[in-house]
Parts: sequence; structure tokens; C-alpha cells
Amino acid sequence: MSTPDVSVVLAVYNTMPYLTRCLTSLVGQTIGLSRLQIVAVDDGSTDRSGRTLDRFAARYPGVFTVIHQANSGGPARPFNRGLDAATGRYVFFVGADDYLGREALERLVTAADTYGSDVVLGKVVGVNSRHIYQDIFARTEPDLSLFDSPLPRSLANTKLFRKELLDRHGIRYREDLRIASDLPFTLEACYRARRISVLADYEYYYAVRRLGATNITYQSRHQERLRTIETIMAFIADLIAPGRQRDAVMARRFDHEIAKLVEDDLLRLDRDTQQAIHDGVGRMVSAYLTDDIAAQLGAETRIRLALTRDGRLDDLLAVIRQDAEVGVPATVVEGQRRYAAYPGFRDPGRRLPDSCFEVTTLPEWSAKLDVTEATWETDEQGERVLTLDASSPVPDLAARGAAPIVVSAEEVPAQTLITAQGPAGTRLRIRFRVADLLVGSGATGRRRIVSAQVGAFDPARALGAHRANGAGGAVALRAPRLTGAVPLVRRHGARLSVVTPVRDASGRLMISVVPVTPGRIAARLRQTLRRR
Repeated sequence: MSTPDVSVVLAVYNTMPYLTRCLTSLVGQTIGLSRLQIVAVDDGSTDRSGRTLDRFAARYPGVFTVIHQANSGGPARPFNRGLDAATGRYVFFVGADDYLGREALERLVTAADTYGSDVVLGKVVGVNSRHIYQDIFARTEPDLSLFDSPLPRSLANTKLFRKELLDRHGIRYREDLRIASDLPFTLEACYRARRISVLADYEYYYAVRRLGATNITYQSRHQERLRTIETIMAFIADLIAPGRQRDAVMARRFDHEIAKLVEDDLLRLDRDTQQAIHDGVGRMVSAYLTDDIAAQLGAETRIRLALTRDGRLDDLLAVIRQDAEVGVPATVVEGQRRYAAYPGFRDPGRRLPDSCFEVTTLPEWSAKLDVTEATWETDEQGERVLTLDASSPVPDLAARGAAPIVVSAEEVPAQTLITAQGPAGTRLRIRFRVADLLVGSGATGRRRIVSAQVGAFDPARALGAHRANGAGGAVALRAPRLTGAVPLVRRHGARLSVVTPVRDASGRLMISVVPVTPGRIAARLRQTLRRR
């Protein structure tokens, strides 16, 4: 029997009805069944997933290898069993909720053979408004550096890997991690790879957000996430020597996974969990947060992380409560230095160092905006627009000669006008054309993070503004007291979509475009009935 060009590996646990679409997309690949092996590991499913796998295996003999096992509690063990059973030159991992573009595997294998790549990442898009970082897909890159690119932000395992590379270095999933086991796996593969390629010329992978949001990644708790990221940070420290390369990878962990531990939802946890998060994050900040990493973080994350190291739990909670419930604090200007006047700043009873609150070197502090109201309007051309009223903590912004603040919903720029300014700060009006928001949202919908940056509009920076902390010079807008703006239904071509400004769990403002489909209507009805 000839060696397959690619083995597709799936870890399956209760993924019906999504699994059927996933498997259908695999057997319909243009690469052809003769060049394809599908290894599916049923991790103790209690729905119809196991039977569905057996049915596909019977329909396509010689293509499927189906393994049934008792539930292991996470995807790491089934992925490892699938990897051990894989016989292809390359291995591609697919989430059993997700599906592939019809030409995906053929294009990926061709690129790997052409470029001599050990790892190939094809463009990933979100389905059901799942947010996927798009900055890595700005262009096709035959030879991409792990350390000088957005790749450390995109370390999911949904990539093509050369099987010989994985076997030679013994790269396998960490079975002690119930969640995020793909991050150290993918990181080590990229670190060991001779060449990494990114393909932006086709929609290769459709990452599906379950309408019920029931998988373990969505449901994982703070303390488990803390233990996971502490394990991952120790793994990175063992893999990569101290210096610029390690900082490039760890910066993304501070900017993403660690920052998420100290977001607004920390306020809703019990005191013991809050203390455990404060102390655990403080340990990582003390051990790994270098000056170079801190310089890459925005004000919000930098201040919160500093307080896990230099302050008490109540100091951290007071800062989070200010952002979540009150809004951006005033800016204290002393000569050339600027400070964010959060609770605790120069409080003699707390004795926190000024460095915890300094924003002098952070020009994006000027772009840290609170949105207070959102309304639908009609402009002079008769076009519907979403209007946001927002405020900046910087007094007399235009008079200070600051660069203009540019607001965008990722690649969609807004019109931004200063409407009032004075010693207490600056007020702005931001307007998005609804027609622009509908373009590019596709048949599956999309959520775009609304962010602001200082200076001219840069789509790459806007796409990278994926967090509320402002990494990369762009800052996600917050909406602690947002009012107005009920959903708006608009037609784009033959499709009806619902456009809504929403807040996520961290208080960031997002604009959601959701197509009206029978499946969504049915899912909404099921959710409504379950709540009754």
C-alpha cells in the first residue's frame, strides 16, 4: 500500500451535528482519496459521533482509521493516538466542529513540497462569528520567522506538519493539559522547523463557533487556565534560551493568555480564586516579564500585571473595577511624564510605586477610549451609519498637537471627529457605514473588535489590535456604560444580517454581523425553550 501524502487527525467528542459537515469536507477534498488517510479517535462520545465515524469508515474503506476509547478528559490523548496511527508524509489536525475548503489539503501539500516546508499554515476564517486573528494572513509568506512575525499569536494546531519532523523530535501533545495542549505542540514544531510557510490565497480552514458554546475550551475555569499557562510558560523557558527569541514568544502569552486572567470577569469570582489568580500571575510576572516584553504591552495590561507583582489583590481589583464600571481614569501630567490616575496612585496607605501607573512611553494611552452611547443614524447620502460617542482621558487632545486618533473595526475604518475638549479630557464622535461592515462578513457572520490607534490608519495594526490592552499601538475600545443601539437588520445582496454593537466578557466593544439563517433561528428557539 502506498504512503498517503497527508493524514488528517481528528479528536472527536460529542460533536454532532458538526461532525458530519467536517467529515464530508474531508472526503470531498480535491487531493483525492488515494492520497489521503483520515484518522479519527472517538474519545468516549455519548452522542451519535462514534456511530457517524463508523458509518463513514464503512462507506470509504481504506481511507478511515477509527479508534474508539474511553473519555480522556481532553483532546491531547486522542490526538497522540491519532498521530501514532498516522502514516502520511504530512499530518493535518482538524477540530471535529470545523471543516475545510475543498482544495485545502491539495494546496497545503503542494506548498510544503514546493517550498520544502516543515509547517504550513493556511488561512483560517471564523464561522458563526468566531473571532480569528487575521494579521498572520496579511500575505502569503513562503518562509516565515517564528520570532519576527505574528505567528506566536496563532499557535493553534490547525496546520500541516511534516510527520518526519514530529517523529524525529518526539513532538507530542502534553497529556497533563486538559486545555491548550496544542500550543506547546505547535510551538515546538515551529521552533524545530527548517521552514514555516503561510498561505493567504484561499480560505483553507473554517473554524466553527458552536452555537451552544459547550466545549471545554469555552467552559474552562480561571484556576485551570492559570495552571495551564504556568505549565506552558515553564515549557517555553525550557525550550528557548533567555533573550529576544524567548521574549517574542512570551510576549504573546502575556498579551493574551495571562492578560485574560486579569480581565474584568475577575471581579465576579470568589475571593479565594481571585487571590490564587493574583498570586499566580504575579509569579509569572516576576519570573518572565522582561523590560522588552513590558515595552510591547499596552497600558491596561501593563498596569494590571504590575499590580500582581507590586500590589495586593485589592489594588488590582480597584483598577479593574475602575475600567469595568466607571471608565478611563484621568491623566496626571507632570512635565514630560504622564500617569494614569487609577485608584491607588500615590495613595499613602498603599505605597504603590509610580512605575505601576506610568504611561509616558505609551502614545496609545491617548487612544484609550470609553464608548458611552451607540445610535443608528442616516448620513447626508442617505446611508445608515453606526454612531459611537466616546471620550479620551487626554485633556485638550488636539491642542496638545497629538497625532490624530483613528478608529476602526479591524479592516473597516471609521470617520472620527473631536466634538469637545478641555482639562477633563476629549470627547469624540465615531461613525461606521453599515454597508462597509456588511462587506467581508460572509455567509457565516463575523465579529470585529473596535480599536483606536494614534496616527494614520494601518490595516495590519488594526487587525492585530485583538486585545483591550493596546499591544502594537492600537487599543480596543471599552464600553462600561454603553446605552442605545438595538440590533439593526439590513440586507446585503440576497442575505439578511443583524448588525449589533456588543461587549465581550472583558468589556471590549465589538460589532457583530450575524446572517439570518434557518439554523440560527432554530438554535435561538432551542436556547429560548431551554431557559423556560
